[in-house]
Amino acid sequence: AEVRRRIGQDVFREALFELWEGRCAITGLALPSALLRASHAKPWAEASDQERLDPFNGLLLAVHLDALFDSGLMVVTDEGQVLISPEITTDVRANWSLHDELRVRRLLPGHLPYLQFQ
Repeated sequence: AEVRRRIGQDVFREALFELWEGRCAITGLALPSALLRASHAKPWAEASDQERLDPFNGLLLAVHLDALFDSGLMVVTDEGQVLISPEITTDVRANWSLHDELRVRRLLPGHLPYLQFQ
């Protein structure tokens, strides 16, 4: 089961790299692959096998944005706007360039059903 899970995650990650052209879905930066995470909108544990591998169930994110997204401290609206929790201090926001204008670069209709699970 663990091997199947790992293979599935690799397939999902590769699909996100292709969909997002190897760039963070929010910053647009082409970071080294070790600094980009394939982040599920609908959690792996709650998703069907098909949903787990669907690239629309994910965003390719820089590690700091992935940590915020995965922990619920950052959400993405249906319009692609990035909202950061008030728990994140002004200093952190400034240092990580977390501002009110952040948006997902290219949110597609296939993403919308999955964003409801944030």
